[in-house]
Amino acid sequence: MKIITKGIANISSKGEMLDVFFPYVEFGEEKITGEITNINDNSMKIVEISWTEKDLERPIENIIDAYLKLHLLSYKLVLPNSLNLDGLFLNIPNVVWTNQGPISLDEIDERLIASKINKNELYIRSIDKFPCLTDYIVPQKVRIADSSRVRLGAYLSEGTTIMHEGFVNFNAGTLGKAMIEGRISAGVVIGANTDLGGGSSTMGTLSGGNNTKISIGDNCLLGANSGIGISLGDNCTVEAGLYITAGTKITILDGKESKLIKASEISGIENTLFFRDSTTGKVIAKQNKKISKLNKELHNND
Repeated sequence: MKIITKGIANISSKGEMLDVFFPYVEFGEEKITGEITNINDNSMKIVEISWTEKDLERPIENIIDAYLKLHLLSYKLVLPNSLNLDGLFLNIPNVVWTNQGPISLDEIDERLIASKINKNELYIRSIDKFPCLTDYIVPQKVRIADSSRVRLGAYLSEGTTIMHEGFVNFNAGTLGKAMIEGRISAGVVIGANTDLGGGSSTMGTLSGGNNTKISIGDNCLLGANSGIGISLGDNCTVEAGLYITAGTKITILDGKESKLIKASEISGIENTLFFRDSTTGKVIAKQNKKISKLNKELHNND
Protein backbone atom coordinates (compact mmCIF):
# COMPACT_ATOMS: atom_id res chain seq x y z
CA MET A 1 0.00 0.00 0.00
CA LYS A 2 1.21 3.49 -0.89
CA ILE A 3 0.66 6.60 1.21
CA ILE A 4 1.04 9.87 -0.69
CA THR A 5 0.57 13.20 1.07
CA LYS A 6 0.92 16.89 0.47
CA GLY A 7 1.12 19.42 3.27
CA ILE A 8 1.89 22.97 4.34
CA ALA A 9 4.56 23.65 6.96
CA ASN A 10 4.88 26.85 8.99
CA ILE A 11 8.50 28.01 9.28
CA SER A 12 9.97 30.45 11.83
CA SER A 13 12.25 33.32 10.78
CA LYS A 14 15.21 31.16 11.89
CA GLY A 15 14.12 28.28 9.65
CA GLU A 16 12.57 26.09 12.34
CA MET A 17 9.60 24.03 11.18
CA LEU A 18 6.77 24.63 13.65
CA ASP A 19 3.99 22.38 12.36
CA VAL A 20 2.67 20.66 9.23
CA PHE A 21 -0.91 20.57 7.96
CA PHE A 22 -1.79 17.70 5.59
CA PRO A 23 -5.03 18.49 3.71
CA TYR A 24 -4.20 15.97 0.95
CA VAL A 25 -3.68 12.29 1.80
CA GLU A 26 -3.88 9.18 -0.38
CA PHE A 27 -3.97 6.16 1.89
CA GLY A 28 -4.29 3.13 -0.32
CA GLU A 29 -7.69 3.54 -1.97
CA GLU A 30 -8.90 6.15 0.54
CA LYS A 31 -8.36 9.84 -0.25
CA ILE A 32 -8.53 13.15 1.60
CA THR A 33 -8.43 15.69 -1.22
CA GLY A 34 -7.97 19.19 0.16
CA GLU A 35 -6.42 21.49 -2.44
CA ILE A 36 -3.17 23.40 -1.89
CA THR A 37 -2.54 26.47 -4.04
CA ASN A 38 0.88 27.93 -4.77
CA ILE A 39 2.49 29.56 -1.75
CA ASN A 40 4.52 32.76 -2.04
CA ASP A 41 5.43 33.20 1.59
CA ASN A 42 8.84 32.57 3.16
CA SER A 43 7.15 31.56 6.39
CA MET A 44 5.47 28.57 4.72
CA LYS A 45 6.68 25.55 2.78
CA ILE A 46 5.05 22.80 0.70
CA VAL A 47 5.83 19.29 1.98
CA GLU A 48 5.29 16.17 -0.16
CA ILE A 49 5.71 12.67 1.26
CA SER A 50 5.51 9.16 -0.19
CA TRP A 51 5.34 6.29 2.31
CA THR A 52 4.65 2.58 2.42
CA GLU A 53 3.21 0.53 5.26
CA LYS A 54 6.72 0.01 6.63
CA ASP A 55 6.91 3.72 7.44
CA LEU A 56 3.92 3.33 9.75
CA GLU A 57 5.89 0.76 11.74
CA ARG A 58 9.15 2.68 12.11
CA PRO A 59 9.91 5.26 14.85
CA ILE A 60 9.29 8.96 14.18
CA GLU A 61 12.43 10.68 12.91
CA ASN A 62 11.33 14.30 12.37
CA ILE A 63 8.45 16.75 12.72
CA ILE A 64 7.00 15.78 9.32
CA ASP A 65 6.74 12.13 10.40
CA ALA A 66 5.12 13.21 13.66
CA TYR A 67 2.43 15.42 12.13
CA LEU A 68 1.62 12.95 9.37
CA LYS A 69 1.02 10.11 11.84
CA LEU A 70 -1.15 12.39 14.00
CA HIS A 71 -3.17 13.35 10.91
CA LEU A 72 -3.64 9.70 9.92
CA LEU A 73 -5.15 9.03 13.35
CA SER A 74 -7.51 12.01 13.27
CA TYR A 75 -8.56 11.32 9.67
CA LYS A 76 -9.47 7.84 11.02
CA LEU A 77 -7.31 6.13 8.42
CA VAL A 78 -5.62 4.12 11.19
CA LEU A 79 -6.79 3.02 14.64
CA PRO A 80 -5.24 4.18 17.93
CA ASN A 81 -2.30 2.03 19.03
CA SER A 82 -1.70 0.78 15.48
CA LEU A 83 1.20 3.15 14.67
CA ASN A 84 4.75 3.31 15.97
CA LEU A 85 4.84 6.67 17.79
CA ASP A 86 8.29 6.24 19.37
CA GLY A 87 10.18 9.52 19.06
CA LEU A 88 7.04 11.65 18.90
CA PHE A 89 7.87 13.99 21.78
CA LEU A 90 11.50 14.31 20.71
CA ASN A 91 10.60 15.52 17.22
CA ILE A 92 7.85 18.09 17.77
CA PRO A 93 8.81 21.52 19.11
CA ASN A 94 7.18 23.37 21.95
CA VAL A 95 5.20 26.09 20.18
CA VAL A 96 3.13 29.14 21.09
CA TRP A 97 -0.34 28.49 19.60
CA THR A 98 -2.12 31.74 18.75
CA ASN A 99 -5.04 33.14 16.78
CA GLN A 100 -2.44 34.02 14.13
CA GLY A 101 -1.04 30.52 13.88
CA PRO A 102 1.95 28.82 15.55
CA ILE A 103 4.80 31.09 16.67
CA SER A 104 8.27 30.09 17.82
CA LEU A 105 9.10 30.68 21.49
CA ASP A 106 12.13 32.67 20.29
CA GLU A 107 9.89 35.12 18.43
CA ILE A 108 6.81 35.47 20.62
CA ASP A 109 8.02 38.48 22.66
CA GLU A 110 8.74 40.50 19.51
CA ARG A 111 5.39 39.54 18.01
CA LEU A 112 3.54 40.51 21.20
CA ILE A 113 5.14 43.96 21.25
CA ALA A 114 4.33 44.50 17.57
CA SER A 115 0.71 43.45 18.11
CA LYS A 116 0.25 46.01 20.89
CA ILE A 117 1.84 48.84 18.89
CA ASN A 118 -0.18 48.06 15.77
CA LYS A 119 -3.36 47.29 17.71
CA ASN A 120 -3.38 43.92 16.02
CA GLU A 121 -4.35 41.78 18.97
CA LEU A 122 -2.39 38.57 19.35
CA TYR A 123 -4.18 35.97 21.48
CA ILE A 124 -2.14 33.14 22.98
CA ARG A 125 -4.22 29.99 23.40
CA SER A 126 -1.53 27.67 24.73
CA ILE A 127 2.18 26.85 24.86
CA ASP A 128 2.50 23.17 24.06
CA LYS A 129 3.92 20.56 21.73
CA PHE A 130 0.44 19.49 20.62
CA PRO A 131 -2.13 21.68 18.85
CA CYS A 132 -5.85 21.18 19.09
CA LEU A 133 -7.50 18.86 16.59
CA THR A 134 -9.82 21.41 14.99
CA ASP A 135 -6.95 23.65 13.83
CA TYR A 136 -6.28 20.91 11.26
CA ILE A 137 -9.24 18.54 10.99
CA VAL A 138 -12.94 19.08 11.69
CA PRO A 139 -14.46 15.61 12.20
CA GLN A 140 -17.91 15.01 10.74
CA LYS A 141 -20.99 14.32 12.90
CA VAL A 142 -19.09 15.08 16.10
CA ARG A 143 -19.81 17.70 18.78
CA ILE A 144 -16.93 19.31 20.69
CA ALA A 145 -17.98 21.90 23.27
CA ASP A 146 -14.40 23.12 23.91
CA SER A 147 -12.06 22.37 21.01
CA SER A 148 -8.95 23.25 23.06
CA ARG A 149 -9.50 20.01 25.01
CA VAL A 150 -9.09 17.66 22.03
CA ARG A 151 -5.58 17.20 20.65
CA LEU A 152 -4.52 16.51 17.09
CA GLY A 153 -4.14 12.74 16.90
CA ALA A 154 -7.49 12.06 18.59
CA TYR A 155 -9.70 9.47 16.87
CA LEU A 156 -13.36 10.51 17.07
CA SER A 157 -16.09 8.33 15.59
CA GLU A 158 -19.33 9.76 14.25
CA GLY A 159 -21.89 10.38 16.97
CA THR A 160 -19.27 11.30 19.59
CA THR A 161 -20.18 14.20 21.88
CA ILE A 162 -17.44 15.81 23.97
CA MET A 163 -18.77 18.17 26.63
CA HIS A 164 -16.90 21.15 28.10
CA GLU A 165 -14.98 19.12 30.70
CA GLY A 166 -14.22 16.24 28.35
CA PHE A 167 -10.65 15.72 27.14
CA VAL A 168 -9.23 13.46 24.42
CA ASN A 169 -5.48 13.00 24.02
CA PHE A 170 -3.62 11.92 20.87
CA ASN A 171 -3.59 8.20 19.95
CA ALA A 172 -6.87 7.79 21.82
CA GLY A 173 -10.57 8.15 21.18
CA THR A 174 -13.94 6.59 20.48
CA LEU A 175 -14.87 3.60 18.34
CA GLY A 176 -18.56 4.51 18.07
CA LYS A 177 -21.13 6.94 19.44
CA ALA A 178 -20.08 8.06 22.91
CA MET A 179 -20.67 10.74 25.54
CA ILE A 180 -17.39 12.13 26.86
CA GLU A 181 -17.51 14.33 29.97
CA GLY A 182 -14.31 12.85 31.39
CA ARG A 183 -10.73 12.22 30.30
CA ILE A 184 -9.60 9.83 27.57
CA SER A 185 -5.85 9.53 28.13
CA ALA A 186 -3.25 8.63 25.50
CA GLY A 187 -3.59 5.06 24.29
CA VAL A 188 -7.14 4.61 25.61
CA VAL A 189 -10.04 3.61 23.33
CA ILE A 190 -13.73 3.82 24.22
CA GLY A 191 -16.39 1.51 22.75
CA ALA A 192 -19.74 2.41 21.20
CA ASN A 193 -22.62 3.70 23.34
CA THR A 194 -20.32 4.33 26.30
CA ASP A 195 -20.63 7.29 28.67
CA LEU A 196 -17.71 8.83 30.58
CA GLY A 197 -19.32 10.92 33.33
CA GLY A 198 -18.17 14.36 34.44
CA GLY A 199 -14.66 14.36 35.92
CA SER A 200 -14.08 10.66 35.23
CA SER A 201 -10.64 9.48 34.18
CA THR A 202 -8.91 6.68 32.31
CA MET A 203 -5.30 5.87 33.13
CA GLY A 204 -3.01 6.40 30.15
CA THR A 205 0.49 5.29 29.23
CA LEU A 206 2.39 8.61 29.29
CA SER A 207 3.07 8.92 33.01
CA GLY A 208 3.09 6.99 36.24
CA GLY A 209 4.91 3.97 34.85
CA ASN A 210 1.75 2.47 33.40
CA ASN A 211 2.61 0.52 30.25
CA THR A 212 -0.72 -1.29 29.98
CA LYS A 213 -3.10 0.11 27.37
CA ILE A 214 -6.59 0.61 28.76
CA SER A 215 -9.78 0.06 26.79
CA ILE A 216 -13.47 0.33 27.61
CA GLY A 217 -16.02 -1.79 25.79
CA ASP A 218 -19.48 -1.00 24.45
CA ASN A 219 -22.43 0.12 26.59
CA CYS A 220 -20.33 1.10 29.61
CA LEU A 221 -20.78 3.90 32.15
CA LEU A 222 -18.11 5.58 34.25
CA GLY A 223 -19.92 7.60 36.90
CA ALA A 224 -18.93 11.18 37.74
CA ASN A 225 -15.41 11.49 39.22
CA SER A 226 -14.73 7.77 38.85
CA GLY A 227 -11.69 6.28 37.15
CA ILE A 228 -10.12 3.09 35.90
CA GLY A 229 -6.63 1.66 35.58
CA ILE A 230 -7.83 -1.63 34.12
CA SER A 231 -9.70 -2.47 30.93
CA LEU A 232 -13.45 -3.03 30.95
CA GLY A 233 -15.34 -5.27 28.56
CA ASP A 234 -18.87 -4.59 27.35
CA ASN A 235 -21.78 -3.64 29.63
CA CYS A 236 -19.84 -2.47 32.69
CA THR A 237 -20.66 0.31 35.17
CA VAL A 238 -18.34 2.00 37.67
CA GLU A 239 -20.03 3.86 40.51
CA ALA A 240 -19.54 7.62 40.80
CA GLY A 241 -16.42 8.55 42.77
CA LEU A 242 -14.86 5.08 42.62
CA TYR A 243 -11.33 4.83 41.18
CA ILE A 244 -10.17 1.32 40.34
CA THR A 245 -6.42 0.87 39.83
CA ALA A 246 -4.70 -2.37 38.89
CA GLY A 247 -3.90 -2.99 42.57
CA THR A 248 -7.35 -2.26 43.99
CA LYS A 249 -8.65 -5.16 46.10
CA ILE A 250 -12.10 -6.16 44.82
CA THR A 251 -14.63 -8.53 46.36
CA ILE A 252 -16.42 -10.41 43.60
CA LEU A 253 -19.93 -11.53 44.46
CA ASP A 254 -21.22 -14.62 42.67
CA GLY A 255 -24.50 -15.71 44.18
CA LYS A 256 -23.84 -16.57 47.83
CA GLU A 257 -20.08 -16.88 47.31
CA SER A 258 -17.46 -14.11 47.34
CA LYS A 259 -13.79 -13.93 46.43
CA LEU A 260 -11.16 -11.23 47.09
CA ILE A 261 -8.84 -10.47 44.15
CA LYS A 262 -6.72 -7.72 42.65
CA ALA A 263 -8.43 -5.67 39.94
CA SER A 264 -5.68 -6.55 37.44
CA GLU A 265 -6.83 -10.19 37.57
CA ILE A 266 -10.19 -9.29 36.03
CA SER A 267 -9.04 -6.66 33.51
CA GLY A 268 -11.35 -6.84 30.50
CA ILE A 269 -14.24 -8.37 32.45
CA GLU A 270 -17.75 -7.90 30.97
CA ASN A 271 -21.25 -7.37 32.39
CA THR A 272 -20.02 -6.12 35.76
CA LEU A 273 -21.09 -3.42 38.21
CA PHE A 274 -18.36 -1.94 40.42
CA PHE A 275 -19.30 -0.04 43.59
CA ARG A 276 -18.04 0.70 47.11
CA ASP A 277 -20.00 -0.69 50.03
CA SER A 278 -20.98 2.40 52.02
CA THR A 279 -20.83 0.46 55.32
CA THR A 280 -17.58 -1.50 55.02
CA GLY A 281 -15.74 0.60 52.42
CA LYS A 282 -14.99 -2.52 50.38
CA VAL A 283 -14.98 -2.35 46.59
CA ILE A 284 -17.54 -4.81 45.25
CA ALA A 285 -18.04 -6.30 41.79
CA LYS A 286 -21.19 -8.15 40.81
CA GLN A 287 -23.28 -8.89 37.74
CA ASN A 288 -24.52 -5.73 36.04
CA LYS A 289 -28.24 -6.05 35.41
CA LYS A 290 -28.72 -2.57 33.95
CA ILE A 291 -27.07 -1.79 30.61
CA SER A 292 -26.08 1.83 29.88
CA LYS A 293 -27.80 3.43 26.89
CA LEU A 294 -27.14 6.78 25.22
CA ASN A 295 -29.84 9.26 24.22
CA LYS A 296 -30.07 8.81 20.43
CA GLU A 297 -31.16 12.41 19.87
CA LEU A 298 -28.09 13.76 21.66
CA HIS A 299 -25.71 11.78 19.44
CA ASN A 300 -27.24 12.25 16.00
CA ASN A 301 -24.86 15.20 15.43
CA ASP A 302 -25.95 15.96 11.86
